[in-house]
Amino acid sequence: MQPFVVLVAGGTASGKTTLVHAVADAHPDCLVLSHDRYYLDVPDPLTHDYDHPEALDTARLVADLARLRAGQDASLPRYDFATHRRLAQGEPTQPRSLIFVEGILVLHDAQLRSLADLRVFVSAADDLRLARRLQRDIVERGREPAGVLGQYLSTVRPGHRRFVEPSRFHADIVLDGEAPLMVMAAGLAAMIHARGGPM
Repeated sequence: MQPFVVLVAGGTASGKTTLVHAVADAHPDCLVLSHDRYYLDVPDPLTHDYDHPEALDTARLVADLARLRAGQDASLPRYDFATHRRLAQGEPTQPRSLIFVEGILVLHDAQLRSLADLRVFVSAADDLRLARRLQRDIVERGREPAGVLGQYLSTVRPGHRRFVEPSRFHADIVLDGEAPLMVMAAGLAAMIHARGGPM
């Protein structure tokens, strides 16, 4: 059986990653691919624009996903966020019956969209996403508030307006990232089932 592929996009801190893992954890044969593992090497992390499509090796993601859809193993890249470099050794991965691909820009690329059985966009208000991002980066990543806000204003917000938000029009379904997690998860699982996916 060919894997059922779901792309899940949305702005930073919209709730897409939490949603994907909530649904994936309930499925015994599921693979979650984060677009973040396809970041290219970064020469200067302080000035780098992580929210631009050119920051990601999406062509590699397309090739890996095509292999998995065809029932073939793939060697996925591993990105070290401490050094901002890709590790030399890839991660051998086998295809699964359900594959999620999540990231802010996964609906931006036409080739990637063509490999999906279901395309999802998670939407949340800008002020809520900023509040969530501040909390996450300060508490979980030890960053300073000024640095988080500076990055948000210089690259995150412009990238969202230019690339991420317009990609919602490629979605088959838009989910409310402000709704309770279990409501979102149930809605996504129901849509996968309705499309013939393994839910």
